[in-house]
Amino acid sequence: MAVAHTTATSGPTVPRPVMTPWYARTATTAGRPVVLSIALAMCAPGEYHLARLADWADPWAYGMPAAMSAYAGIAAVVAANRPKGSRARFSAIAGAVIAIMLALAAQVVAHEIDRGHMAGNQAWLIGIISAVPPAVVGHLLHLAATPAAAVTPVNGPSDQAIPPRAEEQPMPLIAPPLPPMPPAPPVLPPAPAVQQTPAPQQAAPAPQPTPIEYSDPRCAAIRPLYNAGTRPGTAAMRQALIDAGHGPVSDGMIRGTLRAEIERREPHLGALPSAVPARTA
Repeated sequence: MAVAHTTATSGPTVPRPVMTPWYARTATTAGRPVVLSIALAMCAPGEYHLARLADWADPWAYGMPAAMSAYAGIAAVVAANRPKGSRARFSAIAGAVIAIMLALAAQVVAHEIDRGHMAGNQAWLIGIISAVPPAVVGHLLHLAATPAAAVTPVNGPSDQAIPPRAEEQPMPLIAPPLPPMPPAPPVLPPAPAVQQTPAPQQAAPAPQPTPIEYSDPRCAAIRPLYNAGTRPGTAAMRQALIDAGHGPVSDGMIRGTLRAEIERREPHLGALPSAVPARTA
């Protein structure tokens, strides 16, 4: 015994927004400043050690970690506020990358020196450490001098109230003198009205029916069969589809899909009497 399965069609499903748990949101918002503070605190001893290695005395040696942290943050903010493709944005991104590389190198060099894998009295190392503060100051001044994003002026009431300059005002046009008016003609009595036979009105053309656009183009090959005033049968519809070049179509598709769509678009066609199938000899 065959069992027919029907599938219910529904509209497009709208994805539901995924709700983030409160503890995940709290960890995200409160965890970022905590992680940033811990990371800066862990970087500070290495940068301080290098400043002491370059012969900076306290309390000036504590300025090295503060300067490098502030430099990286300022460069990142400037890069976010400058328009894409501008020279200031590229310079700020490069400064932020350099600040991260300096902080990374400071930790590696400080730990290498502490563990005895590198000599801390090398001239090139002391020179690079000594050049960091003036280089940071110079680049920050360069970022401060670069213009921000250009603001497009909007024409408001104040702009419309400004009158044009004297040289921009159009010259007044002087019209030529008008010729004297001719004397008025004498008033004549009105002529008797002539009754005219109204022309016969032509009947307005009947409005043309709007062609129906079916979701399946094969419905257009079946629709003319209804013009005979009857509801066509399956055999007639199949032959019309074959004549139109659509090939053989199953009975379920013809009756359940194609004819159903035509009669759904034009309900009066479904009330027509069924056509009598032609008898074959």
